[in-house]
Amino acid sequence: MRPALLDTLLEAQRSGRSVVLATRLSDGAQELVEIGPAGAREPRTIAGVSADQVYAALRAEEAQVAETADGPVLLRPYTVPRRLLVVGAVHIAQVLARTSSEVGLPATIIDPREGFATPERFPGAELVRAWPDQALERIGLDARSALVVLAHDPKIDDPALTAALGSDAFYIGALGGRKTRRTRRQRLIEAGFSAEAVDRIHSPVGLSIGARTPAEIALSILAQIIDVIRNPGASPLAR
Repeated sequence: MRPALLDTLLEAQRSGRSVVLATRLSDGAQELVEIGPAGAREPRTIAGVSADQVYAALRAEEAQVAETADGPVLLRPYTVPRRLLVVGAVHIAQVLARTSSEVGLPATIIDPREGFATPERFPGAELVRAWPDQALERIGLDARSALVVLAHDPKIDDPALTAALGSDAFYIGALGGRKTRRTRRQRLIEAGFSAEAVDRIHSPVGLSIGARTPAEIALSILAQIIDVIRNPGASPLAR
């Protein structure tokens, strides 16, 4: 790898950006590929590799060979760690914070209520005591981010969902029963989101395992996130 290319790769990793190294197999020419939000622009590569091919390598988290008009191109992804952003420092969040890091999803707990987001309730977890829109603007949401909204309060939930729907977050989940889901969906559509965009939200959140307790619900949420990671594009298994 050329020194300049290596410097660019290291800078991307330091700044938390995932990139793909494209190598044309016919002559060894190389280029780092980075694409915009939600495939907003096609990557300009040495061999015209498409955004879909780049995303496929990033999702698989392993090298793939892409067939192009100029011959095969090896795509090697360099990804940054995934992360879980939990809005609402409730009992379910306590279990999520304890278990998510064990599957490679370190949790950040976001809640403006100081009595909820405390080190005593969330030992070792990153805590952000701020309103979700401010917190998420500062933290940033990208294709390696999962967001779960658990506050069950529109003043807290809606700003978080608004930020997530305008981002590349690979998973968006929201707690709530049938009435809550219906009214929340209507609010988001009235705020300017399309029905298709709102349908990105997994709600009811979690896999359909009949979960009732906070620990069971947290387990179902984590399982659904893993399902989205490991089976992209598969039929949803949500309740």
